[in-house]
Amino acid sequence: AGWAFTLVSVIAVAAGPDTSGQVQQSAQQVASAPKHAKTALAVGVTLDQEGRLWLAKAVNQRLLVSWSEDDGKRFSEPVTVTPVPENIGNDGENRPKVQVAHDGTVLVTWTQLLAEKYAGNIKFSRSTDSGRTFSEPIVLNDDGRVTSHRFDSLAIDGKGRVVVAWLDARDRDAMREKGGEFKGISLYSSQSFDNGAHFEPNRQVHQHTCECCRTALAWTGEGPVVLLRNIFGGSTRDFAVVNLDKVAEGVKRATRDEWQIDACPHNGGSLATDGRGQLHLTWFTSGTAAQGQFYKRISGNRESKPMALGDADAQPDHAAVVAHGETVILTWREFDGNAYSARMLFSNDGGETWSKPWRLMRSAGASDYPVPLISNNKALVVWNTENEGLRVLPVERVINRSGS
Repeated sequence: AGWAFTLVSVIAVAAGPDTSGQVQQSAQQVASAPKHAKTALAVGVTLDQEGRLWLAKAVNQRLLVSWSEDDGKRFSEPVTVTPVPENIGNDGENRPKVQVAHDGTVLVTWTQLLAEKYAGNIKFSRSTDSGRTFSEPIVLNDDGRVTSHRFDSLAIDGKGRVVVAWLDARDRDAMREKGGEFKGISLYSSQSFDNGAHFEPNRQVHQHTCECCRTALAWTGEGPVVLLRNIFGGSTRDFAVVNLDKVAEGVKRATRDEWQIDACPHNGGSLATDGRGQLHLTWFTSGTAAQGQFYKRISGNRESKPMALGDADAQPDHAAVVAHGETVILTWREFDGNAYSARMLFSNDGGETWSKPWRLMRSAGASDYPVPLISNNKALVVWNTENEGLRVLPVERVINRSGS
């Protein structure tokens, strides 16, 4: 049977009228976490096989993990992952990550920020008792340098294989020590075949990448694929994909926006794979060929035409994409000059056609970027805001009888 999404109910704080298609909302089920001056807005979230929502967040220099069985209305008592206080990357580009394997192993990665400017370590911990306790955190980057290791991404096949990819400055530093020049930094990875009990040595994947845009990982039928902002021809910062099981084939250019900039966009992309094996990607650019937030899908050597997202006057950016079966969900954030809003599109046919854009919720204070989640039995959009706290929006999923 096929699956489809309908916006039957979305739970959030009422946001007022919206001619683009406001969803009916109610305040009863807003998951409002207690406010704290030192609680970061950027959080890591995932759904496990049972539909539980897992949350990883930094509070007072500690990484905390909790879970919810009722779509965020109530969370378990948070468990501390980091026994010693440390500075944890907690902005939208560099947030903690959490995944749950089929056997219930909970896997967490994050960037530990060091005192030196832009320096950091990629940290990892796991729980083998359903999140009640976590292993002593380890540093995944094995070069021993105090340099930039940041913007980690985490992907699992659910059956024991774990892959972590990140941006790494070790090659740049080594070249400069020899008096040479090095554009950007490099993409490195490490992997485990036993749900994170042991990791293989680091592997250099690609050199000369943009140094300040988040990476994204998606597990495909041909292995884990990374989306990264690459440096083409010395100054063009467009996106590329690389299969970590086929590194020898190199990176494949995924966007051709010709954004020629010798600076940090600090605006990475998002990647997902669907039941057809297609890649779905969304990204921001300010190139000479295109400007704004875009989406497209890639299937083998075929690519769809880029689709612009949102209202250009409202600065749409930092979109995210998830997919399951034939269903694809896109979310992004906009700003109308007074308040932020979380927006969404969805497709029930693998990205061939799309719903109208929906404004899910609005907030006048600081906010994280909306994060979509999808699993076998549900879809959620999670948005953390300063004024209203953590908001979890269920999107009803029903069987598409015509596709049965």
